[in-house]
Amino acid sequence: MKHLIVIILSLLSVMQMQAQDAITILNKVDDNMNSNTNITKSDMIIYGRRNSRTVTSIGYSEGKTKSFSEYLAPEREKGTKMLKLEDNLWIYSPSTDRTIQLSGHMLKQSVMGSDLSYEDMMENRKLTEMYNAEVVGEETYDGRKTWILHLKAKVEDASYDSRKIWVDTERFVPLKEELYAKSGQLLKKTVMTDIKKIDGRWYPTKMNYKDMLKDGKGTDFVVLEIEFDAKIPAYIFSKASLKK
Repeated sequence: MKHLIVIILSLLSVMQMQAQDAITILNKVDDNMNSNTNITKSDMIIYGRRNSRTVTSIGYSEGKTKSFSEYLAPEREKGTKMLKLEDNLWIYSPSTDRTIQLSGHMLKQSVMGSDLSYEDMMENRKLTEMYNAEVVGEETYDGRKTWILHLKAKVEDASYDSRKIWVDTERFVPLKEELYAKSGQLLKKTVMTDIKKIDGRWYPTKMNYKDMLKDGKGTDFVVLEIEFDAKIPAYIFSKASLKK
């Protein structure tokens, strides 16, 4: 009986250490991937069955509740704007000169036929705020040593019930991610490449998002320019900025 108690206590100790290590790893990932504010210019390359198209945009974010983006190209999309405040999302279309608000299941819709949903585009909370984590293994991926983390949602409004992330053991940046529904169905895969050191942090400047419920090559999100902890005028995060 005494031996059994020792074994149980040892297992509990190992589990606590793994949980603590997973939280430490995830905190370092969040430090790399998140900032108080950022301004990002990017290309979103949407691969269709026959051809691809590129949408260039500039995005501003502050904290976890405010973000604003504007499409710069192509011409027919130019001037389209999106504003997120708290859980509200508004989209302005210059072709109709109308602003519409998206909520609920509408946020799960594809952005311009891409593999990204509006939820994906507007989510900027830290992983540690949304998920419990544990280290479930180690693996060499794309020539890099990685920890494999399993994340389970601890908040009801997380976009995905669970995630599996391959984290570079040296640079603390995710290299691959799998996103799952509550049923256990794999919904999306993300592959991060072109890792660069920017302002003292490691950051993937190319991400391929693949909706596993669709055919095709997925959607590439390419960071052209990014500025962390930038000063952003307050008026940017207002409904008035949608029609400016």
